[in-house]
Amino acid sequence: MAVMITKECISCDACAPECPVAAIMAEDDEKNPSDGVFYVKPESCVECVGHADAPRCVEACPTEGAIVWDMPYTLEFNDYYKAGHESGTYNIREHKKKGLMFPEQKEQPFIEDISMSERESHANIGNF
Repeated sequence: MAVMITKECISCDACAPECPVAAIMAEDDEKNPSDGVFYVKPESCVECVGHADAPRCVEACPTEGAIVWDMPYTLEFNDYYKAGHESGTYNIREHKKKGLMFPEQKEQPFIEDISMSERESHANIGNF
């Protein structure tokens, strides 16, 4: 996932249209595991690598703390995302032939300059 939307989200819909890979679900989407806030599909998020210098959703978001760093969607964090899916934190898409699209199926690019401590602590991304 790389980025995560928190309970600070005001559901203003500023972020979703900015996502170049359509990785953001509205709060009323039936597949959204979050309660009352938008949700970033971790199996789709690319942190805007190859699209922009920083996540475009964050640039559009008016709310401090609404979008934070999460772990890279890579094989190294496969168990992290599996546990999150099992607990209901994430709702990983299921492919008809490949099954659940965990990092072992398809890793996503991420911004390598972000420290693991920032990701582990779900640090705020914005320039607030």
